[in-house]
Amino acid sequence: MEILFGTDGIRGPANSGSMTPACILKLATAAAHHGMQKHFDSHGDHRFTIVIGKDTRLSGYMVESALVSGFVSMGADVILLGPLPTPGVAMLTRSLRAQMGVMISASHNPFQDNGIKFFGPDGCKISRADEQVIEQLTTTSIPLANCLKIGKAKRLDDAAGRYIEFAKATFPRGQRLDGLKIVVDCAHGATYKVAPKVLWELGADIIPVGVDPNGENINLNCGATSPALLQQTVLSHQADLGIALDGDGDRLLMVDENGHILDGDQLLGLIATLWLKRGLLQGNGIVGTVMSNLGLERYLHSQGLTLHRSSVGDRFVLERMQTEDCNVGGEQSGHIILRDYVTTGDGLIAALQILSLLKNSNQRISEIAHVFQPVPQILKNIKTSYPVNLLSHPIQQAINHAEQQLHPHGRLLVRPSGTEPLLRIMAQGDDKPLLDKVIGELVAACSQ
Repeated sequence: MEILFGTDGIRGPANSGSMTPACILKLATAAAHHGMQKHFDSHGDHRFTIVIGKDTRLSGYMVESALVSGFVSMGADVILLGPLPTPGVAMLTRSLRAQMGVMISASHNPFQDNGIKFFGPDGCKISRADEQVIEQLTTTSIPLANCLKIGKAKRLDDAAGRYIEFAKATFPRGQRLDGLKIVVDCAHGATYKVAPKVLWELGADIIPVGVDPNGENINLNCGATSPALLQQTVLSHQADLGIALDGDGDRLLMVDENGHILDGDQLLGLIATLWLKRGLLQGNGIVGTVMSNLGLERYLHSQGLTLHRSSVGDRFVLERMQTEDCNVGGEQSGHIILRDYVTTGDGLIAALQILSLLKNSNQRISEIAHVFQPVPQILKNIKTSYPVNLLSHPIQQAINHAEQQLHPHGRLLVRPSGTEPLLRIMAQGDDKPLLDKVIGELVAACSQ
């Protein structure tokens, strides 16, 4: 059986492999069949309902059409949301009382790729167990609906407006952003309409960039994965800060007035500190991942807080947050989950919380946001055309030797990417020359 799902849904080159219309059609019938068995009372009067959102990739039309065909052929009704950030799809899945939500996006990947993420009726990404059932079902023959029970598809014209009002409702009532000049980079992606409108309606003076999608420029030299444009624009406009989102709007990166980058770890540290002071922080800590910087862990410890680490992926972050009863969690990459409001990473809502804290402080963002000194961290990606056997003796020997060299003042992580054909090697610690040496040895061992 082919493994379709990675760290964050299904992802790959559009119109190739698992992302062809034929494969997507099988996937849709399998997902609808499983969803109906798990979440649907066939004896009721209501219809099984699925909402679909997408980002701005050219291939989104093809993927959307294939999904709709599969879903309605199973007797499900479909509500099309159009371009909308991933957290907006999660929110509207709950709000519309749908049994399933689908986001068509390859997130931070280039436009040539596309992907599919599934949400359950609670707005949370489906479990790995559900993904495995759907994978199995794609290889079986599934009976389609009777011709009298074929589903319908319709478009929700005010989907963006609903998300805008939801996002604004997370901002303190009565507070405004007047007096702040903000650059917002939407990566020519799913937030290109909603993010500037939210910030403008709350009173900010905004300079929008990355808001002219053409189907092929999503994430291209812009957005959270390419912050140089944001840094340059903040400095040239003498803005107070900059906000960068990625293609589907579930991750956030910020830039202070001096052009210095604030990654997810710094933003998590800032939110944790100020929520602790305001009595809002739950679980006496936050959730990060195995990639989170040691500097963040040490800083939180100095504040009497714990950094709980999960596997990479905001689904795993949320699961750990639920286990530890934490309401703040996220990744160094900028996926930030504020469980009081959302069930998945939401770059815009995380940015609004930081902007609220900034307004309350009456300080520049550079004065409050660099809450800890990160330790040196090196991430090396090795392109692979075949699965690397991390359990092979030479590689295990190299990994063990690297861990011994870093202990006790460093950390090592070697893992295959769940979204791209890459092997990721990360090392962090106080001794930068040692990190370079360790990474070099591991790259050589894994490349043989």
